[in-house]
Amino acid sequence: MAVSTVCESPVVVPSPAVGGITHGRFTISTHLGKEDDSKTIYCLPDPTNDSMSVSSVTQNSTFCLRTFGYNTLDAVPNYQHYSKTQMPDEHKRTRPSLADLRCYMMEMGQHPPPMNEIRPDDECGKEREVGLSNSKLAEEPVRFGWIKGVMEYNATIMDPTNDIRIIGVITVTVLLGISLAGMEWEAKAQVGFFFVIMVSFANYIVGTFIPASKEKQAKGFFNYRAEIFAQNFLPCWQSDASFFGMFSIFFPSATGILAGANISGDLKDPAVAIPKGTLSAIFWTAVSYLVISATIGSCVVRDASGSLNDTVLVGSTDCEGIACGYGWNFTECAQAGTCTYGLINYYQTMSLVSGFAPLITAGIFGATLSSALACLVSAPKVFQCLCQDNLYPGIGFFGKGYGKNNEPIYSYLLTYAIAIGFILIAELNMIAPMISNFFLCSYALINFSCFHASVTNSPGWRPSFRYYNKWASLFCAVVSVVIMFLLTWWAALIAIGIVAVLLAYALYKKPAVNWGSSVQAGSYKMALAYSMGLNEVEDHIKNYRPQCLVLTGPPNFRPALVDIVGAFTKNHSLMVCGNVLIGPHKEKVPGVTSNGHTKWLTKRKIKSFYAGVAADDLRSGTQMLMQAVGLGRMKPNVLVMGFKRNWQSDHPQNVDNYIGIIYDSFDLNYGVCMMRMKQGFNISRMMQAHVDSSTVVAQQASTIFQSEQGKKTIDIYWLFDDGGLTLLIPYLLTRKKRWRNCKVRVFVGGQINRMDEERKAMITLLNKFRLGFHEVHVLPDINENPRPEHLKRFEDLIAPFRLNDGFKDEAIVKDLRKDCPWKISDEEIKNSRTKSLRQVRLNEILLDYSRDAALIVVTMPVARKDKCPSTLYLAWLETLSQDLRPPVVLIRGNQENVLTFYCQ
Repeated sequence: MAVSTVCESPVVVPSPAVGGITHGRFTISTHLGKEDDSKTIYCLPDPTNDSMSVSSVTQNSTFCLRTFGYNTLDAVPNYQHYSKTQMPDEHKRTRPSLADLRCYMMEMGQHPPPMNEIRPDDECGKEREVGLSNSKLAEEPVRFGWIKGVMEYNATIMDPTNDIRIIGVITVTVLLGISLAGMEWEAKAQVGFFFVIMVSFANYIVGTFIPASKEKQAKGFFNYRAEIFAQNFLPCWQSDASFFGMFSIFFPSATGILAGANISGDLKDPAVAIPKGTLSAIFWTAVSYLVISATIGSCVVRDASGSLNDTVLVGSTDCEGIACGYGWNFTECAQAGTCTYGLINYYQTMSLVSGFAPLITAGIFGATLSSALACLVSAPKVFQCLCQDNLYPGIGFFGKGYGKNNEPIYSYLLTYAIAIGFILIAELNMIAPMISNFFLCSYALINFSCFHASVTNSPGWRPSFRYYNKWASLFCAVVSVVIMFLLTWWAALIAIGIVAVLLAYALYKKPAVNWGSSVQAGSYKMALAYSMGLNEVEDHIKNYRPQCLVLTGPPNFRPALVDIVGAFTKNHSLMVCGNVLIGPHKEKVPGVTSNGHTKWLTKRKIKSFYAGVAADDLRSGTQMLMQAVGLGRMKPNVLVMGFKRNWQSDHPQNVDNYIGIIYDSFDLNYGVCMMRMKQGFNISRMMQAHVDSSTVVAQQASTIFQSEQGKKTIDIYWLFDDGGLTLLIPYLLTRKKRWRNCKVRVFVGGQINRMDEERKAMITLLNKFRLGFHEVHVLPDINENPRPEHLKRFEDLIAPFRLNDGFKDEAIVKDLRKDCPWKISDEEIKNSRTKSLRQVRLNEILLDYSRDAALIVVTMPVARKDKCPSTLYLAWLETLSQDLRPPVVLIRGNQENVLTFYCQ
């Protein structure tokens, strides 16, 4: 038959060193009654215990929760009190002795004495310790700010860890709702939080002046004392704690200084509001933190037991610590490390000091919720701007805004999901170092950006802050990085690694976005400095680079010409695409300044500049380009042009201008490179040029020079010594991936009876040049007469342009050719016959030896100025390069060395 009891459940009172005992659904801990000593303790029955069970209660004395409202050591009737036998391994239950009942008088407003306290024999007659024997309590997690306030009285829902998750998720969901409501609601909420924080702060300050009661003194609060301030002024780290560990936990509380800058788009006057708001926030935050640290450090000792019995006479010799001078002896718990109160041990010290404890809890609510709401609003705003710049793939979805304020709804949801993820970790000490490192990383980047903008001397960098100093920015950037590693080195490496990956990706992809960054200003300054430095040093043959001015017209009209030149100039030398707009100056100026062609080159990954001029004809425009394009030593020295395929049908004046460009190039000490493809370079008929940059950029035609060339040959016909340019350009091509597998063959003219000697001499010369060209062919039959049918074709080619003057006097010829300077006289045909036969014969050789080559490079013949009509010169070039399937490049240097060696 069950024995009925008045006490519903025994409740074990833990020792002061124990944080709390969990029985069933509610928790009893040392925090109970700390704020209100008159509270009655209630406990629901433990479902695992039964009043009839022999092991249902502990052997030690217990408090029973009586229904009439107070705690007592007096035990209720129990079977074991009378039993003479006991089960094996079971402790016999005994009722409290009379001495126990009489040694402590329970009075209203007092707690029972700590059950592990040793009472003198003359007071109670014996030593008694009550508590859970050999039990260890699970360490509770470090709780987030306001969640700890909610759980201050240990009214748990499930267990401490899951309670953090539940309450945290609910809280951040409410904050998300405020954020989605708009900036107006967020501003109103922040004003409300600010008011609560101010009331809480005032309540705390007032509490420091209220004389401490005996209960508060037992917990270490003695109002303002100089001795306490002097002791707390210096650190006293416990176990594995350190300055930087505490810094990493405290640092996130000071990370709100960028809140104004993060929402600059929603401010009426950001230029005025951000500096004032940020500096004011830093000042008042620093003042409030310093005031709290100084006041609480002047009022509360480090260790206190909380026991009213730990009084001592002032001046006692067996007492250690500052509290001894105030009549309290906390020596025992301080030495044993079991003190539960004091500045080091009790997290609710501000509540203890304050005038009204619940207001401190409200202040914790306000401070943490205010910071969380600010982050939940500002982070999506910044991320929205990042998404709208399309820096990284797959994030543009989050940049879409809604409503009149362009609210980033999807960014809010993403931030909410990330916050939930961190809340589910439920361990603040684990999260805080990572958060601190990312904030420090951002501060380091901001400070370094300011310093970099200052050293680049960009005219657009004009900081309005009077006391700004670039060296202070650099110092803060370095300090931020150093602190990152001092806090948590692994978190610092993670943060820096993530930033490095994001930066490397942005640099690699080169997104089409321009913030006017200091990097651009720095690049300009370096380029300017290096360009000026080049002027101080004379050119040297070993540093020669073919810097090409390419007559492309609109670059998208001749993509093959752009590709072939870009292949051997990329990362090696200067390339400028020149465009001559023929027509009235006023009509052509807009096309000159268009940047669509530069974007087209960038998208095609051609490292080239674009220059356009408006002129009356092609020749005068090219003269402008050759004379004006470039900067110091960085100016073109090779003119690249396409072969004029329609020279026979075009107006003779245009033909004359075309050949005049070659003569002008030689006059200006340029080398000349003329390229010819069987299908031609100009594809303007297949595409329409547009000034609109987006249309121009979209037009990207493929060419044979964009594909792998395989194991074909590059045949070089170095027939005349032009300084080595005919050899250098093919060599630069072979250094590129698409041309790397091509074999280079060098063909030179020679005599049949000296073929071996001439071949060896050429191989020796090429080895001196270190070009890697080892296959040399001597052409002994270069001076043979061409086949009659080929000679007949040449004569038919020039027939329409003959003057047919019948070898008349030179004066008569000039008079006949006054209006037709391109006409060819009989005397000129006779004087140039040998050269004409050479071009016909060379074409036959090219067809025999290089029909399947990837590229043919031939030394361009040079005509005498004013002695060879433009039509005859073009007939030579036409005959030399006709009927060839591979692309042909005619090259002529300016007769100055571009290759050299010093070892004889």
